[in-house]
Amino acid sequence: MTITTGSKAKNAYKRLEQETHLSGKILLKNGIKCEDTNKKEPMADSSIIDGSNRGRVAIFIDGVNLFHAALQLGIEIDYLKLLCRLTADSRLLRAFFYTTVDISRQTATRPRANEKQQGFLFWMRRNGYRVVTKEVQLTDNSKKPNLNVEIAVDMITLAPHYDTAVLVSGDGDLAYAVDAVTSKGARVEVVSLRTMTSDSLIDVADYFLDIDSIKHHIQKDSYPGYNYRTLSNSNL
Repeated sequence: MTITTGSKAKNAYKRLEQETHLSGKILLKNGIKCEDTNKKEPMADSSIIDGSNRGRVAIFIDGVNLFHAALQLGIEIDYLKLLCRLTADSRLLRAFFYTTVDISRQTATRPRANEKQQGFLFWMRRNGYRVVTKEVQLTDNSKKPNLNVEIAVDMITLAPHYDTAVLVSGDGDLAYAVDAVTSKGARVEVVSLRTMTSDSLIDVADYFLDIDSIKHHIQKDSYPGYNYRTLSNSNL
């Protein structure tokens, strides 16, 4: 495997200028459908889009963190667009999606606690993602759960097999794992909402992309498209 090396810029906060609306034919890359990148306008900074020097890419998405970022932006994520955007023209090794699954008992007001979520995760598995879940029972007094340990272990374990890691999270607890990965020669790109991203995480990453700058290109279209149906009536 060819490792991309070079001097690492500390606290390199790279923000991409917004592109024009994506258009063009659909291409099949790494088993997923992506827009034709030849029809995009030039960008001021293509560090996270230009796949020529990224080598093999592994994507690690903190689903809970991304969900709250989307809430703050007032958008609903299109996960096919997101996967294409993060992969760009690079070779995708694997795309992980980490999330908690509520296994609390069903109640009168919530007879099917996580059926919709299970349908969403089923759809994700069928559309290019490796889903990693942690079962939790959510209560009013429970500590906010996360999968930082799972994300860190996967990033470090797979480090010899990829050249670039794309971490979609702003959690500063992952800074040590990012530093460990970069010390092995791999490149780490952090993608998150700036207001939700720890400075310590940006400091150890090679590049940072504010998800607010690409929100128009990763959100669901206003017209009806695919949806995440519950398992009971899913034909995926």
